[in-house]
Amino acid sequence: MAQALYSDLRDKRVLVAGAGVTGVACAQALLRKGAVVTIADEKVAELEGFDVLSPASITIGDYEFLLISPGWRDDHPLITRAREAGLSLINEIDFAWSLKHPAQKWIALTGTNGKTSTVELTAQMLTSSGASAIACGNVGTTVIESVESAEKYDFLVLELSSFQLHWMEDPSFVAVAILNIAEDHVDWHGSFDAYAKDKLSILDKSSTAILNGDDGEIVTRTSHWQGTKIFFSLDTPAPGQIGVVEELLVDRAFVADPQEAAMISELAEVKPTVPHNVSNALAAAGLARTVGVSHEAIRQAITAFTPGKHRIEKVLERDGITWINDSKATNPHAAAASILSALSVIWVAGGLAKGATMDELIERVKARVKVAILIGTDQELIAQEIRTRAPQIEIVSIATPSDYVKGATSNSLMEEVVRAARKRATSGDTVLLAPACASMDQFISYSDRGNRFGAAVEKVIRDGN
Repeated sequence: MAQALYSDLRDKRVLVAGAGVTGVACAQALLRKGAVVTIADEKVAELEGFDVLSPASITIGDYEFLLISPGWRDDHPLITRAREAGLSLINEIDFAWSLKHPAQKWIALTGTNGKTSTVELTAQMLTSSGASAIACGNVGTTVIESVESAEKYDFLVLELSSFQLHWMEDPSFVAVAILNIAEDHVDWHGSFDAYAKDKLSILDKSSTAILNGDDGEIVTRTSHWQGTKIFFSLDTPAPGQIGVVEELLVDRAFVADPQEAAMISELAEVKPTVPHNVSNALAAAGLARTVGVSHEAIRQAITAFTPGKHRIEKVLERDGITWINDSKATNPHAAAASILSALSVIWVAGGLAKGATMDELIERVKARVKVAILIGTDQELIAQEIRTRAPQIEIVSIATPSDYVKGATSNSLMEEVVRAARKRATSGDTVLLAPACASMDQFISYSDRGNRFGAAVEKVIRDGN
């Protein structure tokens, strides 16, 4: 899409699809550009400063532009009508790109899992080198807010979801990374191939890519891409790669002599020192090295960094039992990585599967799982695979208590989960919330789910209630 499309929005009639965080941030930016803004949303009826209409009630011919928030499907009736009426379709990432100051550089990252921790670590590496940088996009701070910030960042490190990539057209990135590609959001994209295609479209926007050499989907699907490919791996790296040698993370890609290796950090300095976390640290280091960050600054950032809440977060350790909140493990691939980080697991799982299957997950983790405590809409999907592939695993099905309402005060659902886990856990076990599913059937968000798990552990285990 041509930059000129965004050059003069004054008095243009723009309809913003979605009253979520991204939609509202874009609507406010559009107002500052002089546009006349209306918001379309199926759930939000009122929003201070804006007219909010239900999509079905909108006369599409009243508008010149439709700005689409991530997550709105291509076949949504409002988008279909906008196309038929000839409206210009725009999106947050392209809009933000049109507003960036010329010296600002963008780095981008995608993947099925680990995106947030990795963009945050990458931004910290850049900051350690003396640059001003922020992690933004799907990570919390929107790209549009970051571009318009008075900080005037040298670098934006963008976490991009498959939804954002589906609509994005304009940006050009100094470097990109793909962490992994596994089944997720199939209900939205229609197929795994369509999902993977949107993920891989990030390669069209850069000439340099940091790629996971341990992920077969990435290796196969990028084989014909003609840009500079730098693979990272948990194995010993070949010349031109980044990897692990004994107890060290090493760089053989960004060194004067690729026959030599430079140390990035010690393995133990990556915390928690679990395989997928080490892999993410290698990806972040690769991105940082593309813009000249020193190995010393990278090591300093790795040593200081801890992942955010709800990502392999230790809630409590008592009587030899470790309670872990990994509520951000919202798909089977993320759940598998989390489970395989422990030896004997009481697994808390379930929710909305988003079209994903559970067969490969159960096959991979069946030797580590002692008990599966299942909640949510698609818990039977998990239970069926356990009964078929791992009948030795005890299944505990938790129905929604009658007094529990999503978003309300009562935490009886998670308290019942924790009591069931306490009854079955023994010394050496890890009680792990790694749901492999989205949360919205029973919780406001994955963070709400994780917070409720933590509160239940505090009440039932620490306080003995």
